[in-house]
Amino acid sequence: MNCPRHISAAATLIIAAMFAFIGSIPVLQAEEGLIEKIEQEQLEQYPETIAVLQTLYGNEVRARHRYQLFSDTAKADGHTNIAHLFKSIAASEAVHERNFSLILVGLGAKVPEVDVSTIKASTTQDNLKYATNVELSEIDKEYPQYISRVAPEKHKEAMEYINYAWEAERQHRELIKEIKSGTGFFFSILLERFRENKSTYYVNQNCGATVMELPKDACPICHKPLDTYKEVPAP
Repeated sequence: MNCPRHISAAATLIIAAMFAFIGSIPVLQAEEGLIEKIEQEQLEQYPETIAVLQTLYGNEVRARHRYQLFSDTAKADGHTNIAHLFKSIAASEAVHERNFSLILVGLGAKVPEVDVSTIKASTTQDNLKYATNVELSEIDKEYPQYISRVAPEKHKEAMEYINYAWEAERQHRELIKEIKSGTGFFFSILLERFRENKSTYYVNQNCGATVMELPKDACPICHKPLDTYKEVPAP
């Protein structure tokens, strides 16, 4: 029995497509093999960079979660401006978290799973003290060590974004510096002063720079234009 011509033509196209696909399988397999080879070479070329990025990624995930808890606690206690500060720092840590994750993926490395279930918040006063100690520790000790570890492998993007994170942490230090001196006897006065002034924070979506006022032109850390800043809404 003869099939109608248009059906025969369609069948011919389907068969041709099947053979074309089958013929392309070795090419696809070769491409996959090449990708795997490149990824393996990168893993071997940047072992210390990957290890540092994985550590930093975990640190940023935990920091983001912790600062968000601090923000929630401050808001519940009626300290809306301090809650806003913590929320803004959490937003900055989220930018660093994303950046380190993307570089790891680009290197074909594993992005670690991070357990945040044990992270808790205390009182707002204690949370401010903890935040200050963590920020100072990261700035003065950890980041210089991370940079010295990755420098010999010369992965430009990793070095760049680790430095961005370090500079942003320095900004966090400045934002909470006056709070450090007010967590003792004058804490109630400090809270009153925070309540009186409306808070505004902006976070650069490329580097995590955190500011209360937008710079005049480009970001002082990554030098991207002002439209890379996003205002953090008050909680």
